[in-house]
Amino acid sequence: MLFNTWEFAVFMPCVLACYYILAPRPQNVLLLLSSYFFYSCWDWRFTGLLLLSTIVDYTVARFMPRASPAKRRFLLLISICTNLGILGFFKYFNFLLDSTVQLLEQLGLGANLFFLEIILPVGISFYTFQTMAYTIDVFRGRIEPEKNIVVFGIYVAYFPQLVAGPIERAQHLLPQIRARRTVSSDQIASGLVLIVIGLLRKVVIADNAATYVDLVFSDPTEVGWQGLAKGVLYFSLQIYGDFAGYSNIARGCSRLLGIELMQNFDIPYFATSITIFWRKWHISLSSWLRDYLYIPLGGNRGSAIFAYRNLMLTMLLGGLWHGAGWNFIIWGGIHGVALGVHKWWLGDRKPANARMTDFRSLAGALIGWAVTMAVVGFAWVFFRAPSFSIALDIVKRICTFADGSLWIPTTPLIGMLTLLLAIDIPQSISGNQVVWLRWPWYVRGIVYALAILLLVLWGSGEDVPFIYFQF
Repeated sequence: MLFNTWEFAVFMPCVLACYYILAPRPQNVLLLLSSYFFYSCWDWRFTGLLLLSTIVDYTVARFMPRASPAKRRFLLLISICTNLGILGFFKYFNFLLDSTVQLLEQLGLGANLFFLEIILPVGISFYTFQTMAYTIDVFRGRIEPEKNIVVFGIYVAYFPQLVAGPIERAQHLLPQIRARRTVSSDQIASGLVLIVIGLLRKVVIADNAATYVDLVFSDPTEVGWQGLAKGVLYFSLQIYGDFAGYSNIARGCSRLLGIELMQNFDIPYFATSITIFWRKWHISLSSWLRDYLYIPLGGNRGSAIFAYRNLMLTMLLGGLWHGAGWNFIIWGGIHGVALGVHKWWLGDRKPANARMTDFRSLAGALIGWAVTMAVVGFAWVFFRAPSFSIALDIVKRICTFADGSLWIPTTPLIGMLTLLLAIDIPQSISGNQVVWLRWPWYVRGIVYALAILLLVLWGSGEDVPFIYFQF
């Protein structure tokens, strides 16, 4: 079930109507049942994997406090192996086999390995990382294990953020699920605003940009260098509008239920360094990789060489998290190199606060922003291209100013960019994601009317899946 469908437009009000009239304990039962129904609308068979992760991690965590250090490590190993085993089989099994075949062929050895028709369960990368974080935190003694299986079940399967995040921490989400919740008028108002912003980003920007992105990346040999450059810009808008739009809608729906989800995007395209970009893009994943991979690898401890190694390994695995393909690994590697270069350039200094208006040197900020966006855009080519060879061909054609017969329009790009800036600039200046609510009532009325008009006139009219559903 997609957020941008009529099915969800019926599902969500029905859940809210029941939710608001129930007592706290029945509310949690409703949330759990609604979450499993929401997930089963995609494919009910994979609710078994969701249930397996829930039962294993709930049980493992309950036994940890009473266990000896050796048994605690064994219990943690059970959790990690279960979650990574599920993720590895469904997401990476055929990729590993295919890579093995290619390697053997390069060595002159024939190979005839079997492949399976494996369907990737939607949201599997998100909920496996979320449950692993829980058991790791219990193992480290940072949190106490959850005793209520219904509460923990909601933590794993909570439908607003189940299939595309944010990857919530137990310390933040579990107390809210346990608590007696009341939904205020401010939460309802801000939740609705977040939903509208999310729909604008998804339906008006991302889904319309997808048309031109598919056109460019399906056969780049027919597109000239200017069209290819526009295609990269269209994809930059598409993936931001798509993923940030999902996160906005998820947070808005959750606020209507009285539960606050973490902010997953903080206007990343205004970042003036690659380090700051990763503090603002997919915040829940970047912080997860930092806390559960980069720091355990050693982080900044030890020599600079080891710090750069840890950074590169983290970003390579972060790229692999996104998809089973060398393109994603290369995408992660590009960001790893960029982060390493920026770390070297900074030395002992700390990166400045990322808000554009805070910089004393506007020229320095603009140069930093331009370099950051160039690196991000270059990396997006490998993220989106169907294969590594096609990605290289796109880069080559842009750099050599190649001609092409297929024309890519500029006007829609300007319109999408204008709408994106109309949303992001007020948010950046105010530091408030729902800044509209601070404006006078007559200004809000105009803004709401324009938003509805844009959704009606510019909405793609198709139920386009969210990009991150495939991850």
